[in-house]
Parts: sequence; structure tokens; C-alpha cells
Amino acid sequence: MTNNMFFIANWKMFGDFKSVNSIKKVIRLSKIKKYKKAQIVYCPPYTLLDKFLKIAKNSKIKIGAQNCHHSEKSGPFTGSINTDLIKSIGAKYVIIGHSENRVLGDTNYIINLKIKSAIKKKLKIIFCIGETLKEKKNNKTNLILNSQIINGLKNIKKNNNIIFAYEPVWSIGTGIVPKTKNLENQVSTIKKMIARFWKLKNPKIIYGGSVNPKNIVELKKISSINGFLIGGASQNSKNFIDIIKKTIN
Repeated sequence: MTNNMFFIANWKMFGDFKSVNSIKKVIRLSKIKKYKKAQIVYCPPYTLLDKFLKIAKNSKIKIGAQNCHHSEKSGPFTGSINTDLIKSIGAKYVIIGHSENRVLGDTNYIINLKIKSAIKKKLKIIFCIGETLKEKKNNKTNLILNSQIINGLKNIKKNNNIIFAYEPVWSIGTGIVPKTKNLENQVSTIKKMIARFWKLKNPKIIYGGSVNPKNIVELKKISSINGFLIGGASQNSKNFIDIIKKTIN
């Protein structure tokens, strides 16, 4: 494991005003010397961004959005928010390319526009890549990942504010996690892909997909991983804290 580990909580479409208070326990943990190097980011639903930002104020915990519209300018896009609005509220991060948004129409081209917009607003980007079960069975994993990287980052200069989140689609919410050796090899391959494309020696790569307090014991053994994108388990402060504690021990 690397020194500065990322623990990114993706709350998806869960949470209400009462549940926001769970962040207070994580804030207390972040003040303990042992865990000060943990890079903790919460990405709640849009409706909770302001509440999270107020509670996390004066702490080292950062707040991010779960997605953004690809248009840099405001316009007639009902139900959407762009990077300008995300930046204006005070968020520092944004998730782009999550498989749950790809399946709804986020092509590599649209993802590319979103990343360019986020870079202009100086937001830190959690760029999700990953293959489906069908693609995996057809031995197309590397082909898909390479395409997502090349097309998602087209005409974008290398940028240290992009965190690559490898999330095999077949692992998200299923409880199925890649075997440690297989995941280690895949992360190594992804790093080589990025190095070829960007000539970036040490890209930040995190893993996402059914991460929980039990399997973190095995996942943390992969030294090349820079952290985790955590879904369901992050909504429970005890589980989220357990993941952080078991990773940094």
C-alpha cells in the first residue's frame, strides 16, 4: 500500500439529512495522527452536497459530486448540473465515467468532454474504467480498458489531478471481487496503458467494486493500488471506518 491512500465514498442515490451526521465520526478518525495521511472524499447525492460541505468545513475531508453534465455553460438541461455549479458550491472532486452512467448513455466522447470541463474548473477527477462480464468472458478486458483510457483522455495533456478508478462492472454491487493476483496483474496492465498514452510514471489507481470490511484485508495486499472507491459500505460510518482502519494499520 502507498502512503497517501484514497478512500472515496460514493453514496449513489442514498442518504437523507439525518444520515449526513455519520460523517462526524469519520472526521474524528481523520484527526488521529495515524490516519492523517488518509485522503477521504465523500461523494453524496447533489441534494446533500451543501450539507456535507458545511459539516466537513475545517476538516481534511473533501467533498465531491457523483457526475456532471458535459456542457461547460449553463443551459436548458433539466435535472443536470455542470462543473461550474459543482465548483461554485465548494466541491473539490467529481466522479466521471461510472458504469452506472455509461449504461445510461455516457459514451467515451461525452466522458472526454466532461473531463475537459472538470480540468478547466480545476476539479479533481475520479475517472472510472471497467469491463462488463461479457467483455471479460470474451477476453476483451484490456481492449475495452485501453479504449476507455485513450478516448476518454483524447487531446488532454497528462494531469496529476486525475485518479483512475478501476471498477469491473461485474463486481459492482455483486459481492464478487477479483482474485488478488488477477487484480494485481490488471492494475499493472492499466498502469502500462497510461504510461504509454501519457508517459506518466506513477498514475494514481484505486479499485472499486463490492469493497467491504471483510475483503479489504485481501485487497490491501496489492501494493500498487492507491486506494478504494467504496459504494454501499461507505454509507455506514462503522463499515467505512473499519475499511480505513484495516487498510492503514
